[in-house]
Amino acid sequence: MTTITIDTAKTREPISKYIYGQFIEHLGRCIYGGIWAEVLEDRKFFHPVGDEQSPWTVVGPASSVEMARENPFVGEHTPRVNLAGDASPAGIAQGGLALRQGKAYVGRIWLAAPEEAGPIRISLIWGPGRDERRTVKIDRLTGEFAKTPLCFTAGADTDDGKLEIVGGGSGAFRIGTVSLMPADNVHGMRADTLELLKELDAPIYRWPGGNFVSGYDWKDGIGDPDRRPPRKNPAWKGVEHNDFGLDEFLLLCRELGTEPLIVVNSGLGDATAAAEEIQYANGPADTPVGSLRAADGHREPYRVKWWGVGNEMYGDWQLGHMPLQEYVAKHNEFARAMRAVDPTIRLIAVGSVGPWSERMLADCADHMDLVSEHFYCGEKEDLEAHVRQIPDNVRRIADAHRAYRGTIGALAGKDIRIAMDEWNYWYGEEVYGQIGTRFFLKDAVGVAAGLNEFARQSDIVFMANYAQTVNVIGCIKTSKTAAAFATTGLVLTLYRRHFGSIPVDVGGECEPLDVAAAWTEDHKALTVAIVNPTKETVESALEVKGATPTGKGRLWRITGAGEMAYNEPGREPQVEIVELPCEGLPGRLETAPMSVSLYRLPMR
Repeated sequence: MTTITIDTAKTREPISKYIYGQFIEHLGRCIYGGIWAEVLEDRKFFHPVGDEQSPWTVVGPASSVEMARENPFVGEHTPRVNLAGDASPAGIAQGGLALRQGKAYVGRIWLAAPEEAGPIRISLIWGPGRDERRTVKIDRLTGEFAKTPLCFTAGADTDDGKLEIVGGGSGAFRIGTVSLMPADNVHGMRADTLELLKELDAPIYRWPGGNFVSGYDWKDGIGDPDRRPPRKNPAWKGVEHNDFGLDEFLLLCRELGTEPLIVVNSGLGDATAAAEEIQYANGPADTPVGSLRAADGHREPYRVKWWGVGNEMYGDWQLGHMPLQEYVAKHNEFARAMRAVDPTIRLIAVGSVGPWSERMLADCADHMDLVSEHFYCGEKEDLEAHVRQIPDNVRRIADAHRAYRGTIGALAGKDIRIAMDEWNYWYGEEVYGQIGTRFFLKDAVGVAAGLNEFARQSDIVFMANYAQTVNVIGCIKTSKTAAAFATTGLVLTLYRRHFGSIPVDVGGECEPLDVAAAWTEDHKALTVAIVNPTKETVESALEVKGATPTGKGRLWRITGAGEMAYNEPGREPQVEIVELPCEGLPGRLETAPMSVSLYRLPMR
């Protein structure tokens, strides 16, 4: 039997709410296919229609569609459909669309006809029959691009629906862009994903990267979404559509009631672009760049407080990577330029335990408020070893930074804490797109042990951003039509809702359990989080000193049938949060195998 002794009189520094932060990046299906509601792929025709990389196919003779480079609507080229002069249709189509019966879909299309063309029909199709489609007909086009709204209701369920854009008769027409979303989208975001993000209740989101940011021009993501240029993703596979830019990210933050943390491009970017991004977000509407924001429909400044200066600039995988001594000067240049625009912002510098963090802290301490650290863990065959990786890494990094405070003179009188703004497991099959790995019960147990460790390091870790939120090693997984919490998302939600904020000392012989405890902010209840990383039930004797429990409380437990249990969107979950009453504590308790148990014990 283990013993757990909690001394409620011995408290430590309060836990920062920011340890429950999240990170989203333009990578895989995190934003496009996860958060963003767009149904179509490559809606701006980055790839030529009919190309093996394009989701669009030609309807009619292959020669009827060409990619016109002269005066493209957006990007490098625009599809031009040449009609045969008879009744046979010609145009383009995209299949593989997941449609649900009775669900409405809305969108828009930009079309022009430099020559007289027959009627254009845009159809949403869910089956082979002539009556298994809905069609919007456009009788007249002009030489100038014009936008037409689209609205359809699917007549049946299918995972192989199609959007078809065709004309008949003579002449030719051009397609600028086309968009299709479920009608229940919220400002362009998926309603089902958004609902889970609200349950997650993360207090801060880091964006847009990650490796992505070092090749990203933030100005590509502002203005009319249909006119924003599609680009090759600078760091990862696929296309960056630039539909989700700075304004959309800040709208997401407002919808979730969370704070934004925007990372600027200190890779291939320069300090001038970073300063302009600050002015776009925070400057008055009469400033040169603030006026662009106002023209985009956001007159009032966003007042973004948290800004990251670059991402992982210590790595040779990073665009713009440079030697440490050169980057020190670049960071300070960026910080000065950004603070000249808005002195109230708080800056997070790129760190990495060892020589990089040491030099950054020694030479840039006057130009940062927090220092970033990252870690990822792979899979270990031994269950307990797999779980221990997360807390061990948190502790390793925290201990290193405590040591720096005694050896780096520039830190005297300063309190530069850690922003662990990327942390997670990273291994396994890519089920949900690029780096879209599946998470199991054993990963949830490890993440819970990590949160316990963050609570123990409350004096030095100020912020932590689980990486990443949706699909890409994410705590939420989506299919085309459903979204669900992965096992790790359940843990993050549970702790954010119910774990206390004032940590207290835990003693006794707890092993193999990982135990953390904290008062609630009002000191009315003690919360105790117990992680069992073994395959056996563990009996414990719980003793509480310094306070008197009422004897009645609540227990939230996460467990499953085995360490490889997982959740899948659209299916019954294998792992859930179960809430139960509990009585007779302190005293004897049993902790289920491979489980996370969070107790709330009211005090007299």
